[in-house]
Amino acid sequence: MQRSWVEISKNALRENVRMLRGIIGPDRVFCAVVKANAYGHGLVEVAKIVAGENAFGGGEQKGWFGVDSVDEAVTLRDAGIAAPMLVLGYIPVADAKRAVRANVRAVVAERATVRALARGAGRRSVPVHIKVETGTQRQGVTLRELPAFARYVERTAGVTLAGVSTHLADIEDTGPHGFARLQLERFARAAAIAEHIAKRPLMRHAAASAAALLMDDARHDLARFGMALYGVWPSARVRVAIVHRSTQEAQGHSFALHPVLTWKTIVGPMHWVPAGSPIGYGCTERVECRTRVAVLPVGYWDGYDRRLSRIAHVLIRGKRCKVLGRVCMNMTIVDVTGVPGVRMEDPAVLIGSQGRAEITADELAEHMGTISYEVVTRINPQIVRLVV
Repeated sequence: MQRSWVEISKNALRENVRMLRGIIGPDRVFCAVVKANAYGHGLVEVAKIVAGENAFGGGEQKGWFGVDSVDEAVTLRDAGIAAPMLVLGYIPVADAKRAVRANVRAVVAERATVRALARGAGRRSVPVHIKVETGTQRQGVTLRELPAFARYVERTAGVTLAGVSTHLADIEDTGPHGFARLQLERFARAAAIAEHIAKRPLMRHAAASAAALLMDDARHDLARFGMALYGVWPSARVRVAIVHRSTQEAQGHSFALHPVLTWKTIVGPMHWVPAGSPIGYGCTERVECRTRVAVLPVGYWDGYDRRLSRIAHVLIRGKRCKVLGRVCMNMTIVDVTGVPGVRMEDPAVLIGSQGRAEITADELAEHMGTISYEVVTRINPQIVRLVV
């Protein structure tokens, strides 16, 4: 019996793809970003749902997968995923031949990467997308360096300059009128420079979920959907803006994202403790009255963060049950006093819905002082993912 598992809703994932495809339109490439174990949802499980149901919107060129590493790309190829694949992260020189064998498109910002891909190409020509640094100060070629770098790619046999991309730093927090606007202006100049050198149009992409949802002019030729694909809003600001706008445009039919993930465990041993008893390591919390506690076989090793100690809730029989004391490595103690009929091995929901109650990744993120991205991506990948 599984003591903890993650359920992935096939219908919710399909519906999110359909709605997001509707926003960007049929002529742009939909890039389903499945890096970091599909944001904690299960790399292979998610990719098979999206690819297997033609959820991309029809036609090979309309649906790609975005991964961070060659390892992720190889895992998907080994699982039978044949769709175009874009490696968004840095490719070590030693991984270049594996990237070629996996038939990927590569984002590049270093000459050493270009040379390594070219050496491993054989009779192939590896499509590469130059990453342009426009303000995030991460991976990327600066505007000053771009002309020389683009010429280098163009004259290197074994690679083909196929695209140019960037990443926006501040769209989730300040919306479409802040720093993102300056970055898009810089990107437009960079793309024009690269296309002038290549003497042909190149695929342009700058938008991840937030920008693709909020900014028409950020969508370009390809939109990279990560968090929104999984039914989690990139930020509260994005949610408010897009729901308000779509409600107005659709005359009352608002846009919605559907959470794909539900994380469950089971109720373990239960017992009553007297009023005033300390709970857990460090005796950090004492119960005020006679309390029935349950031990859940899940903890911070599983990804249920220690910062949730004393403040988070789980759902048991549709009731919110408070976490008591410190979250342990493999156990978490909760208050089940107010749950009539609770029994050992009843399902307990850590993230998701049960009855009319819901605990979201955003709620846990607020408790932890972080973002929902961290909450879901840190669910231990060894925990089984079940497609439902």
